[in-house]
Amino acid sequence: MAFHDVQFPAAISYGSSGGPQFKTTILELSSGYEKRNVDWSLVRAAYDVSHGIKTKPDMDAIRSFFYARQGRAYGFRFKDWGDFELARQSIGVTDGATLAYQIYKRYSSGVTDFDRNLTKIVLASVTLWVNSTVIAEGSGAGEYAVDLATGIVTLGSALAATTGQDVEITCQFDVPVRFDTDHLNSSHDFYEVESWDAIPLVEVRDTT
Repeated sequence: MAFHDVQFPAAISYGSSGGPQFKTTILELSSGYEKRNVDWSLVRAAYDVSHGIKTKPDMDAIRSFFYARQGRAYGFRFKDWGDFELARQSIGVTDGATLAYQIYKRYSSGVTDFDRNLTKIVLASVTLWVNSTVIAEGSGAGEYAVDLATGIVTLGSALAATTGQDVEITCQFDVPVRFDTDHLNSSHDFYEVESWDAIPLVEVRDTT
């Protein structure tokens, strides 16, 4: 899947609407009971960025961004201002062999958890702890590296060789999305004044 590692204008995404989306098929029986089937086990967010456009320069920025992405052809990063930070959280425990750990965010309600993988990490927002000690980022045996495009943390050999030590992280993240339209439909109402329809975005899962 074609992906441009560039962030949608954050000042415009600040005024957008949308959020997490699931897909559930519901079969309602004649008795009034129903059966529900979870069609998607993973979340797929959807947004409408038209609400964030306040000025002509905003619309100009959207138009340029749309041209560069060729409509639905190329994905990009999107900052969901309602959910863009991971508070300090464990992402695994060292076992003496594992080097790589996926960054994920856990959403909890009662006894139920939902784990969401984070694949678009924001540069310079990461702090990592192993056994409650802050670890330096780098290529040394006692350091770690993070892939900002996949959310994979790789521990140095000395850290990975330990056992039973909690790996914790905090960071900011973007959502990988694409335009969900190939037509940017705007109307020229009068000189330098435009109006526009919805401008939908949808999360993409195949981010490689």
